Amino acid sequence: MTSPTTRAESTRPRSLLTRPDPALLVLEDGTVLRGSAYGARGARMGEVVFATGMTGYQETLSDPSYVGQIVVQTAPHIGNTGATSQDMESRKVWVRGYAVRDASRIHSSWRAEQSLDELLESEDVVGIADIDTRMLTRRLRESGTMRGGVFSGDALTASEEELVERVREQPPMHGASFFDEVTIAQPVVLEPEGEPIGTVAALDLGIKGATPRRMTERGLRVHLLPASTPLEDLLAIAPDAVFFSNGPGDPAAADPQVELLRGALDAGLPFFGICLGNQLLGRALGFSTYKLKYGHRGINQPVLDRETGKVEITSQNHGFALDVPLQGESTAPHGDGRYGRVVVSHVGLNDDVVEGIRCLDIPAYSVQYHPEAASGPHDASYLFDRLVDMVRSRRAQATGKES
Repeated sequence: MTSPTTRAESTRPRSLLTRPDPALLVLEDGTVLRGSAYGARGARMGEVVFATGMTGYQETLSDPSYVGQIVVQTAPHIGNTGATSQDMESRKVWVRGYAVRDASRIHSSWRAEQSLDELLESEDVVGIADIDTRMLTRRLRESGTMRGGVFSGDALTASEEELVERVREQPPMHGASFFDEVTIAQPVVLEPEGEPIGTVAALDLGIKGATPRRMTERGLRVHLLPASTPLEDLLAIAPDAVFFSNGPGDPAAADPQVELLRGALDAGLPFFGICLGNQLLGRALGFSTYKLKYGHRGINQPVLDRETGKVEITSQNHGFALDVPLQGESTAPHGDGRYGRVVVSHVGLNDDVVEGIRCLDIPAYSVQYHPEAASGPHDASYLFDRLVDMVRSRRAQATGKES
């Protein structure tokens, strides 16, 4: 039985400068929010999620992990500093739709090249402003993320009831894969800054630009590889370590990448993964994943490093998590335990979600958050130093064998 349509209006005073073009944000539960068109006009549908960052809206928009999603900004004022190509974390804006409360009518920054409204329009992102994002966020927290749509321009010729039905006909995020959309088409080699230390094969599942920069600035040569790279091509690089990036979609739909990772682990290669890479390491070890009610998206997520007792403030963007026992050591279930013992190294303090795992018998570790932190805190940058240590150890072992 379908829910009745609910209409929700912002309660704040309407400005004389309110945009004249109307827009609607529609949820699958029948909620309809009326606002003003922002960015491009048209219809965009996807999973509606909220992001809690107070800054860094352009990095959010250009994060490939947001493919297939309509992002709601909980910060009320968006667009104040405009947009610049220097703050793009990938080659384009990836969000399907964008929802804000107060979209700045002007922007003020010496770095700005255009307004955020102009960026959204040029990237064909359909947005909505002048809605009660606080109410919307509370609804998503209480009911969980939902399918939704942003409609403006000619898309408003349909009735609200018809728009709700269009939203309900969309596929859910469960089982979704977007690798073909976000990954690079051909391998790319990024040279290290300063003296070379070693080589990392980095699988691009939707990588952000700051991630390989954190590696090259530490002396690592990065071979950036497409998501469909076969094991023989990865091994042909003779890497000192393997890295799996963040990315969109359901980790349960990434079987080829899981098998690639198992091949790398069986070859004795050290491994580091972040976000989706963390989930795929867990799957390669034999653990399962599950969908969070409303996910973690923002730059203020507290995480406990169990080894040091330190609390890190982290940047996160994910809707799935690993199902690994929080207490004690676990034997990796895959392959009769051939990958040995595993511990949960990091835990989210808001909800006890697994935020990192470490293998005790093979050189492999991963975290659910973004230590490259663009934009965001830099508390977890040491994780890239740990990767450098593994590369140096691998090269020292190889030198010892040769001698």
